[in-house]
Amino acid sequence: MKKYTGLHLQFINGSWEESKQSSSDIENRNPYSGDKIDTIKGATQAEVDKAYAAAAQAAKTWSQTLPQERSEVLHKLTHVMQDRKEEIIEWLIKESGSTYIKASIEFQICINIIREASSFPLRSHGFIFNSGTPGKESRVYRKPLGVIGIISPWNFPLHLSMRSVAPAIALGNTIVIKPASQTPVTGATLLAKLFEEAGLAKGVLNVVIGRGSDIGDYFVKHPTPKLISFTGSTPVGKNIGKLAGEALKRVSLELGGNNVFIVMKDADIEKAVDAAIFGKFMHQGQICMSINRLVIHEDVADEFVSKFVKKAKALKSGNPMDQEVIIGPLINTDQVARIQKDIEASTKAGAKIILGGNAKDALLEVTILDHVTDDMPIAENEIFGPVAPIIRFKTEEEALNIANSKDFGLSGALHTKDIEKGTAFARSVETGMIHINDQTVNDEANAPFGGEKGSGLGRFNGDFVLEEFTRLQWVTVQHERRDYAPFA
Repeated sequence: MKKYTGLHLQFINGSWEESKQSSSDIENRNPYSGDKIDTIKGATQAEVDKAYAAAAQAAKTWSQTLPQERSEVLHKLTHVMQDRKEEIIEWLIKESGSTYIKASIEFQICINIIREASSFPLRSHGFIFNSGTPGKESRVYRKPLGVIGIISPWNFPLHLSMRSVAPAIALGNTIVIKPASQTPVTGATLLAKLFEEAGLAKGVLNVVIGRGSDIGDYFVKHPTPKLISFTGSTPVGKNIGKLAGEALKRVSLELGGNNVFIVMKDADIEKAVDAAIFGKFMHQGQICMSINRLVIHEDVADEFVSKFVKKAKALKSGNPMDQEVIIGPLINTDQVARIQKDIEASTKAGAKIILGGNAKDALLEVTILDHVTDDMPIAENEIFGPVAPIIRFKTEEEALNIANSKDFGLSGALHTKDIEKGTAFARSVETGMIHINDQTVNDEANAPFGGEKGSGLGRFNGDFVLEEFTRLQWVTVQHERRDYAPFA
C-alpha cells in the first residue's frame, strides 16, 4: 500500500490543488527536530468562497442520501484507518510531537467516535406530538443544518477534527475544515485522504489551510456555514462567538481549561499519584483537560509530593519517535518561553521548584513546583505543558473555593474514599466534567463532552452532538376542517 502524497495541498470539491493567489507560505515543521516537513501555499478568501460553495452544492444531495449509505461511508472509513494505522501514527508523531503512546490513544479514540457516529443516521429521528386542535397532526422533523465550518487545534488534531467531522457527515451535513497551521495534515488533509479512500462524495468534505490572520475571521463570518465548530483557546473562542453571534449562526466552542485535581486527606495516595502522573503529563500536558492545579490536603501533601516526584523522575523524555519516550516536545519554542516566564514569576512569588525547570529547544523538562498559591501565574494561567503546581489546602471549603476560582470549567478530578461525600463535592464544582478517583483526561464517544464558563458552549459526543448538528422543524397537518369562529 502506497503512502498518501499531496498532503500539502488544499482539498476543494474533490480536487487537490495549490492556492493560486497565496501571498502566505506556511512551513510545516517537526516540533522535535525543527526539520521542515513541507511548505504550504496558504488559502485566500477566494478559496474559502470556493470551498463553502462546493459544500453548499453538495449539501443539496448529501442531506437526501439514505441513512445506510452515510453509515456505510463511516464503516469503510474505520477499515481504511486500520489499514493505515502506522502511517497515521507516524504523521501524528512527526507533525504534532506526539509520543507513540499518545498517538496510539488518539488513533483509538478517533476510531471510537467514528463508530459512534456511524449509528447517527438511524438514531436521528423526529417526533409526533398530541395537538390541542381537533383534527390536527403535529409533527417535528429533524434536519441537517447544512454547511458546518470546523476550526481544529494542533494538540489532538486528528481526533479533535474527527469528533466534529464524523457526526456532521453522518447527520447529512457538509463541511469545510480550517486546521491549525501547525498541524495541517493530521488536522485536515489526512482526514480528507482517508474519507476520499472510503468513497465519500465530492464536496461533502473540503479543506482550506491558511493562517488565522489571513482567513480566520472571514471563515467564521462567511454567510454559508450555519454553525462554526471551534476547539482552541478561550480568547480566540470568544472572538469567534462574537463574530458568529453578529451573523446569528450557531457555535460549538470547546475552549481552555484550568482543571483541578483534588486529593482529600482520606484518599488512596498511591492511586492518586498514578492518576496525577497520567492526567498531568500525557502529551506533555498539552491537552485542554490536563491537570492544571494539583490541590492536595496538607495532611497528606508531603507523602503525595514525595511519591509524585519519584514517579515523575522516571518518565523518559526525548525524541517521540522512540516508542519508550513518554515526554516529547512542546509544539514550538514559543510555548516553552511562555511557560518558563510563568515559572520564573511564580518562584519569585514564593513557589519552590522541586524537579526540573529547564528546557532544550522545544523539549521542556518535567517540572514540579511546591508551595504554590492559587494567585501565582503558574496556577492562574492555563499551562499547556509538563509543569505541575502543587497547592496545599486545609479545609474542604478552601479546596472548593480554589476549584471554582477561575473563569474556566472544563474538567476536574477528586480523590477520596468517601464516594457519596466526594460526589456531593464534585457536583459543587463549576465544571462540565469531573471524575472521582480518576484523572481529568477522559473522553468517551457516548458521553457529553464540554465545559462551563470560559471553557466553552455546547456538548460533543453521542446524542448530545446530534442535538448540536441538526435543527428541528415543526410541521402540522390539519386533517379536518378547523373551526375559526368568530372569524369564519
